[in-house]
Amino acid sequence: MTSAEDLRLIAVDMDGTLLDADGRVPDALWPLLEELRARDIHFAPASGRQLATLQEAFPDHRDELVFIAENGGYVVRAGEEVSSVAMDRAFVEALLARLTDLAAREDLGVVLCGKESAYIERMDAAFADEAAKYYARLSHVSAFAEVDDQILKVAVYAFSDGERVAGALADVRETHQVVVSGAHWVDVMNRGVNKGVALTALQRSLGVGPENTAAFGDYLNDLEMLDAAHLSFAMAGAHPQVVDRARFRAPSHTEEGVITTIRGLLDAKDPASFA
Repeated sequence: MTSAEDLRLIAVDMDGTLLDADGRVPDALWPLLEELRARDIHFAPASGRQLATLQEAFPDHRDELVFIAENGGYVVRAGEEVSSVAMDRAFVEALLARLTDLAAREDLGVVLCGKESAYIERMDAAFADEAAKYYARLSHVSAFAEVDDQILKVAVYAFSDGERVAGALADVRETHQVVVSGAHWVDVMNRGVNKGVALTALQRSLGVGPENTAAFGDYLNDLEMLDAAHLSFAMAGAHPQVVDRARFRAPSHTEEGVITTIRGLLDAKDPASFA
């Protein structure tokens, strides 16, 4: 599928994919969104970020876009919830205790990602400022035990290396997902929750298939999303596993690669020609 007539859905990761080198949505996206809407093509930001953060990034479009938040754990379309997947409270408590022990050996911070807000205990600037980049609705609590919210995800920021911390949680994979979502971020979620599952459910709700879908990503939490799209693009500089999994390549996020590629698709150019 290379024709714009067949394209109905575009799912786009944020960091390292859509956002520029300063972490901002490129200005060139705004007129493109209007063109996509005129062509009846749905645009879905898909991220490990919380819903409030994604909506804040698209203030003039929050009521028309589909947001795949929390790595697929919370999906909202045109302001209405499509799906959400809460974690078992007993598991969350056990995981938090495990992370407390791990923090004695690894410098890390924990974000408890709820449906209403994200929560942190650690408040030093090095961690709190990093968490604030991804969680627009962020609350400081003296203890996670006082949080009364549906927990969608537990995110860990490793000051050293995300993949190393994920390795220390390898046994958690027996019951849950442990996903490296960035060089320093590790997300723990219910099994079966990922951007790909969310994208597939969205495709069903819209009546479109993988052949009508394009997806863009750069890191390991994008793999399943790329699998769910016929037009799957790895960004320049993407993780090697992403490059291996995607069918096509896109220019770097610092070169507005997503925007350039989408415009090429709308012009019915060969997707293999963009990188």
